[in-house]
Amino acid sequence: MQLIDLIETTVVGLGYELVEFETSPRARLLRVFIDRSESALKSGISVEDCAAVSSQLSRVFMVENVDYDRLEVSSPGLDRALVKPADYRRFAGQEVQIKLRVPLGNQRNFSGVLDGLREESGIEMVCLRVNEAVQQFALENIDRARLVPKF
Repeated sequence: MQLIDLIETTVVGLGYELVEFETSPRARLLRVFIDRSESALKSGISVEDCAAVSSQLSRVFMVENVDYDRLEVSSPGLDRALVKPADYRRFAGQEVQIKLRVPLGNQRNFSGVLDGLREESGIEMVCLRVNEAVQQFALENIDRARLVPKF
């Protein structure tokens, strides 16, 4: 089983959602970002949630002989990354920043209100409302997308 699959299975089994997973060079640092599943969105991630996931992952890594130096488990933060297609549906109506892999015209960065995810000709398209106009981007062309926190 690959490391990402092992982590996702463990996190989901504990009732959380795996948002992102990062490693340092040579995988000595493992950084895991968790969130509540969509059905359990009553509150954010607490320190106790991170400790529970960290403890369980440490045990799983010991059994599976995963070699690492440090494990960090964290919430995704207020500027949560949108990674999976379900994220674009779940956070529709929220303000986001999007960076494209390949520029659209001469622009690579866009900000606006997420209008959801649609499928056109078999291609998943992210819809973003920018100044009353709706821009569409192929999901595969999005390099990075993050929520914009409201204070």
